Amino acid sequence: MELFPAIPYEDWLDTKDTVHRFAQIVGKVRLAVSTRRNHWWNVPFHLTGRGLTTRPMGLPEPFSIDFDLVRHRLVVDKADGRCAEFSLIGLSVADFYANLFQLLDDLGIGVEILAVPYDLTDRTPFAQDTKHAAYDPALVTRYWTVLSQVGQVLERYAADFTGKTSPVHHFWHTFDIAVTRFTGRVVSVSRESDSVTREAYSWEVISAGFWFGDEERPWPAFYSYTAPEPEGLDTRPLWPDQAVWFPSRGSHLAILKYDDARLSDDPVATVLGFLESAYQAGAELTGCDAALVPRIEGVTDPYLEES
Repeated sequence: MELFPAIPYEDWLDTKDTVHRFAQIVGKVRLAVSTRRNHWWNVPFHLTGRGLTTRPMGLPEPFSIDFDLVRHRLVVDKADGRCAEFSLIGLSVADFYANLFQLLDDLGIGVEILAVPYDLTDRTPFAQDTKHAAYDPALVTRYWTVLSQVGQVLERYAADFTGKTSPVHHFWHTFDIAVTRFTGRVVSVSRESDSVTREAYSWEVISAGFWFGDEERPWPAFYSYTAPEPEGLDTRPLWPDQAVWFPSRGSHLAILKYDDARLSDDPVATVLGFLESAYQAGAELTGCDAALVPRIEGVTDPYLEES
């Protein structure tokens, strides 16, 4: 399997837009049924060996919903042993929505969601969306390959941190994969902010991740940001030379384009070096405790070197 295969934004835009809406439908089920966790950790998807999972949710009969991106199937498993699935190929968003909720009903699972897209370019209700109907299995396989490999690189990056850190998880609303380090400081959040923002950024964070591109940034890229952003962050050095600070909604993202990383001599080392340089930029300005980053991959055993 090729490491970091090319995935130009424009080449799979139609498929991406369709799959993104599929993900939002399932994600909204997860949001409705799961037990709330701090910083919304209950809401994103996790990676499996074949795709994405909601993880188990619901009582008294837990169930999970998985995107099997190897077989291109949507699978619902229930704790009582029942399982049902359907093909993702050839479906519009309206078809997917109808199939999923019919399947859930057949399994005796009752869920209500706000069935419209979140923060996308249109607000067409899922049940009426026949426009988004592109699902190219080869392109979805490419997406899954990139996602699974990036997920492992982020796991490696996360391993060096001994403070509070999020899981590596895939956000269905923004279609990115990320891991967040917490400095340990609670910060002031405006009451006027929306509830998603208030919960997500109630603590000082330095986040790292990867997205597949959007209208504003039509290229896949690795990113990092510090929130709240300390003054002067965008003047701090980044590595490698191709990395830049990118203005975004009144703050700044550290950006390393995916193509710059994958075409380097050592793509994994390049990504890890970039993320660490962005982390150090935020940590130095926020005064993050240096003890949170030990020498040996996050290991806290003080006698390891003696054994």
